[in-house]
Amino acid sequence: MKDLARFSRGASESAATAPASRSEAASQNLPQVQLLTISDEEAGQRIDNFLLRICKGVPKSHIYRVLRSGEVRVNKGRIDQTYRLAEGDVVRVPPIRVAEKQEQVVPGAEFRILLEDSHMLVIDKPAGVAVHGGSGVSYGVIEQLRAARPQAKFLELVHRLDRDTSGVLLIAKKRSALTNLHDQMREGTTDKRYFTLVQGDWKNARQHVKLPLFKYSTPDGERRVRVQADGQPSHTIFSLLRRFGEFALLEAELKTGRTHQIRVHLSSSGFPIVGDDKYGDFTLNKSLQKADGNRVAFKRMFLHAWRISFRHPESGETVTLKAGLPEECARFLRSLEGGAEGDLLPHNMLAGTEE
Repeated sequence: MKDLARFSRGASESAATAPASRSEAASQNLPQVQLLTISDEEAGQRIDNFLLRICKGVPKSHIYRVLRSGEVRVNKGRIDQTYRLAEGDVVRVPPIRVAEKQEQVVPGAEFRILLEDSHMLVIDKPAGVAVHGGSGVSYGVIEQLRAARPQAKFLELVHRLDRDTSGVLLIAKKRSALTNLHDQMREGTTDKRYFTLVQGDWKNARQHVKLPLFKYSTPDGERRVRVQADGQPSHTIFSLLRRFGEFALLEAELKTGRTHQIRVHLSSSGFPIVGDDKYGDFTLNKSLQKADGNRVAFKRMFLHAWRISFRHPESGETVTLKAGLPEECARFLRSLEGGAEGDLLPHNMLAGTEE
């Protein structure tokens, strides 16, 4: 057994609450009570979320059980799970034991940086990398960044991208920035655009898709989304960029930010995204994984978050960031050039280029 409270900062409670000696504590493997002082970056979050973050690996049910028991105190007083921490609060974290298990070493990694300052980090996430661990994935972008930057006091995802989606990903370096950007997304003032390639004869230059989306889980626990009347209102605007024979390159503008929104809106409209292994055309995907004549093999989902606009959380000025189309996507489009109309690709769509 081990005490996950040792992940926390702060001094242990007074000697009266501790074992008589270090050797005795070691022999009995007794955990220690922790007293943690809340910093300005930790202020504003709920006590339950704070405990879940610092007590890595402890089940949620155990955290809430400890909260209900009154063992967790703030400024020596009892609180409930909805209490929001303030700067300077002193939190008493009781000994929390979980079964001993081998800890996995997360390899540190850096990614192509589009913007970095004291408030935020914006990267170009490659396809095939999850943004965070969980659901069968040991670790993702955020864990790798934390491992690569052990001195960073705060790194949190502002939003998410599917594992097989590439492109612009925002990460907050301050809690105030995280809260500000979340407010902007909730208010719908951010502008997120994606490139995607679909199969089918897309007709309209600009098309609004408004289909309600419902989240559910398959019997094996996989998260899925479907169009359903009582689902969440969802709105995507698609613009036709160019045709490539039986395929169409689109720009998708998110007006709402639902799970798998672009993928389900297109699939339900009869235009599956190339390479989408959840909602796409499986026969098509399999055939595209092998080269055929001038067409090169393509082994990923063609969905790329290429542009985002938002107000900087400190200055309030509008920031627009772009991540050009990844080379493997551009190469695939070039291999389809025989069926294309007009110029192949605008210069600013390609990886490493900007307007």
